[in-house]
Amino acid sequence: MCDMPSAETTPGSVHEPDPVRPTQEDEVAAAGSELIGGPLGRRALLGASWWTPVRVIALVAIGMFALGLVQKAPCYNGAWFFGASSQYTHACYSDIPHLYQGRGFADGLVPYFDRLPGDMQYLEYPVLTGVFMEVASWLTPGSGTIQDQEQWYWMVNAGMLMVCASVIAVCVTRTHARRPWDGLLVALAPAFALTATINWDLLAVALTAAAMLMWSRGRSLAFGVLLGLATAAKLYPFLLLGPLLVLCWRAGRWREYATAVGGAVIAWVVVNGPVMLFAFEGWSKFYTFSQERGVDFGSFWLIMAQNSDDPLATDTVNTLATLLMLGCCAGVAALALTAPRRPRFAQLAFLIVAAFILTNKVYSPQYVLWLVPLAALARPRWRDFLIWQACEVAYFLGIWLYLAYTTSGDAHKGLPTDGYHWAIALHLLGTLYLCVMVVRDIFLPDRDPVRRSGGDDPSGGVLDGAEDVFVLGPAARSRREAEVRTEGPPIEWGKREAAGGPH
Repeated sequence: MCDMPSAETTPGSVHEPDPVRPTQEDEVAAAGSELIGGPLGRRALLGASWWTPVRVIALVAIGMFALGLVQKAPCYNGAWFFGASSQYTHACYSDIPHLYQGRGFADGLVPYFDRLPGDMQYLEYPVLTGVFMEVASWLTPGSGTIQDQEQWYWMVNAGMLMVCASVIAVCVTRTHARRPWDGLLVALAPAFALTATINWDLLAVALTAAAMLMWSRGRSLAFGVLLGLATAAKLYPFLLLGPLLVLCWRAGRWREYATAVGGAVIAWVVVNGPVMLFAFEGWSKFYTFSQERGVDFGSFWLIMAQNSDDPLATDTVNTLATLLMLGCCAGVAALALTAPRRPRFAQLAFLIVAAFILTNKVYSPQYVLWLVPLAALARPRWRDFLIWQACEVAYFLGIWLYLAYTTSGDAHKGLPTDGYHWAIALHLLGTLYLCVMVVRDIFLPDRDPVRRSGGDDPSGGVLDGAEDVFVLGPAARSRREAEVRTEGPPIEWGKREAAGGPH
């Protein structure tokens, strides 16, 4: 177990540990750096010019986002509008242009308040996402053909989502003060670029990344407010309060946890309250749609349903999926309270969101965006990250080829059902693989790249370097043995990261 060296204080100056250089501890990062001249040397003047890690990573993220826009060019130039399957064969589908007219934005209808024509009576997205969509419609020119308007709507949304992508990259870069270059995992993630403009998930991901940054700085109220806003944009961010509960329980940090929960509840109510009060039927559509929605793309439930003569009813799937998720929550709680060293917040956050994705009855390809920032903080190793990303890219291609197969009539161009099942299995196995690596790091802290480089829990805020007050199992016995020792140095559970970070 490696403790971070304490800072040496000298008259008039304070020396902080140098940032960790991935090229010195990660073989894949070192090999990849050969494309730009090789690993940084020991005497490299990091931060001595305008090209600080935050700025470099933000620009890389924008560049990758732009490549993702280029990848959508075949659809922008016609595949969204002509031919049912061409947007799938080019793997450039996006919900954004289709919902401009399909959810009443082209007609000036107010989300949640105005009833929509067709089967979907109200907008089926959480309120803050609906606000995001509405603002984009205000910025969309109302002149020209409907195709022109949908193209403009997608471009306006793409610009707004690019800001979200930049926020995510910057927040991840600054969360681990001594490991700024881990932000490149987010900036260069291929699945991130490919799925960024499929839907509006980046808004919730950006707010969640900002919340994680605030918690790492010890700002529990700001964390709660941002997490509440993120939950008002997408449901999954509230899951982070679960692992944070057991970590604060183990460290005895109840006041900070209560502050975070209070901030989250207030922020969520401020956003949802007015719509809930004056347009309850429209507001509740997201929740009723999620409940009534049948087994859908990307889940192991779909494999079961398509290989069964008597597939499970939706209510049964809802119940079983909920029970599986509760079992995963119990497992994460047990892991947090019995691990030999208190797990890092990012590790448990990744595991709980991954559990939700793995047990859910639907997995849309853009859901990978939820995990990318958490994966970069939980397991910043390029080999494992790229293995997982390769599986996600394979699934990204698999679902579009499967939809091309099902929409091309007798031509059957694309991937048949059995092939799509293999793509789903690859996605599930890739996510499980990364979960296993994170769990291994929790049980063997010396294998954790963050702790091996000298930190305890740099994303943990008040948990970073805190003593345990409640533990179970072998960890409890080890703690009791340490308390009764009368000789030798005290056992330390990590020291707090140096304050500050890259600018």
